Amino acid sequence: MAPPAGHIRPGRYLGAFILIVGFLYSLVFFTGDGRPVPKLGIDLQGGTRVTLTVRSTDGQQPPPESIDRARQIIEQRVNGIGVSGAEVVRDGNNLVITVPGERGDEAKSLGKTADLNFRSVLQAVPNQPVPPQPSQTPPTSGQQPPPSGTPPTTPPNAGPGSTTPKPQGRPAPAAEQQQPTPPPAPGSTADAVAKARELRQSKDPQVQAQALALLDCAAADPLRGLDKPELPLVTCSDDNTEKYVLGEVFLPGREIADAAAGQDQNSPGYVISVNFRAAGSDIWSKFTSANVGKRAAFVLDGRVVSAPNINEPILGGNTQISGRFTLPEAQDLANILKYGSLPLAFDQSEAETVSATLGLASMQAGLIAGAIGLALVFIYCMFYYRALGVLTVLSLGLAAIVIYAVLVLLGRWIGFTLDLAGIAGFIVAIGITADSFIVFFERLKDEVREGRSFRSAVPRGWIRARRTILSADAVSFLAAAVLYILAVGQVKGFAFTLGMSTVLDLVVVFLVTHPLVAMASKSKLLSKPSWSGLGEAHRTAAASRSMAKASGTPNAKGV
Repeated sequence: MAPPAGHIRPGRYLGAFILIVGFLYSLVFFTGDGRPVPKLGIDLQGGTRVTLTVRSTDGQQPPPESIDRARQIIEQRVNGIGVSGAEVVRDGNNLVITVPGERGDEAKSLGKTADLNFRSVLQAVPNQPVPPQPSQTPPTSGQQPPPSGTPPTTPPNAGPGSTTPKPQGRPAPAAEQQQPTPPPAPGSTADAVAKARELRQSKDPQVQAQALALLDCAAADPLRGLDKPELPLVTCSDDNTEKYVLGEVFLPGREIADAAAGQDQNSPGYVISVNFRAAGSDIWSKFTSANVGKRAAFVLDGRVVSAPNINEPILGGNTQISGRFTLPEAQDLANILKYGSLPLAFDQSEAETVSATLGLASMQAGLIAGAIGLALVFIYCMFYYRALGVLTVLSLGLAAIVIYAVLVLLGRWIGFTLDLAGIAGFIVAIGITADSFIVFFERLKDEVREGRSFRSAVPRGWIRARRTILSADAVSFLAAAVLYILAVGQVKGFAFTLGMSTVLDLVVVFLVTHPLVAMASKSKLLSKPSWSGLGEAHRTAAASRSMAKASGTPNAKGV
């Protein structure tokens, strides 16, 4: 026979909670690596977080599939450099790269567009400081461009009799290549790209000459990764020592089948060995055969990383990019070329590096803040509710046990990382959970003031408090869900932990707090007014009965 409304069998509810806890911790210890340790964010364990923002050339939203493709490529690059524990997450139109530990500098280069193309060198001049110019408008028909002031340079290694079978380029320090270019002012990207293309990708030799003279290699390049392959290009070398007029792309980077870094056999440093696919190998062989003595430019994101002289035909689809690279620089470039170019151009809008020592200090500060919050709640409950306060402390402790297991499992299954914002969400959730207990306890006091005993007040008080608790937690959960949807970055961690704690609050209140209060109401010791914390409510009820008796008015009595 089912118990009356509000009456429960506490043992069943507590048994169900014990089964849930046992199931969760069996998953914690017997799945994955079996370590009961949650996954920590970089602000707690140290590391680097890099946020990449899409650079739009037309002011339109980028296609979602392009962002997803970029995320997959960057994720492959992360795996290619062997960084353990790193992750790449899409956050709206942003990509967030998180690398724990001390290898964070490598993450800052993973968002390069890495659009490698091969162009012929039509003209090359040494880079010289550019005098101030009133404007960079292309000359009209018949207008003579300003002289460049320097004649084209002779390509290196162009002397007769040179028989080196692979291109030998000038130094191209990848350290400079990895530095992000500051983005243009908001709202000016599309205009800046259009003007740069008009000037630097013109087919008119006069406009090309003017662009060569006006090009400032030290300035931010709006065409970085956005040049059109079917048009010529006026650009700089990656080390800012030369300026070039290049022909259209004759061999796209997608024809690269593989790339690997290795020791340069002819000079100090390292080179990148590139293997082409069948079609690319044929194009490269024909081009080098027809252009012996000329230069070919290896153009990465619109900048020339190497422009070697072609000493003889290069057959077989194998070649090398040289430039006195260090081993990390060569490995980084080879990794980028191997896994492909990104479908979108990105700017590094945020880069945060946290040392392991600072992360540990942050975690200790968060734990101390949580402990202080719990201690204040405990002191208040013990002082105001006494035995009921003990049940509050016990319920919060059991809630913490469940939350910890869920954190470990979420970090293992979906990669959820606990950061300082998440800890803040848990601290705020302490108040929400304690508020559910207080609502229940205050309803018990109301029932006792009306003349009922502690035991009879529990079922009636629970029925009334339950609706309030459900409504309050529903509002808190909806607020956390909306915040999670609308927020970006670390605020999502706060919203996630706040919403998760709200849901688990209901589990604890229904399966632990209510059954424990029902059990306490049946105890002769704990149900005493001096122990239960309901003494004032009992005195109010007694005074009401005395007044009613004196006035002859009937009053409700406890059962």
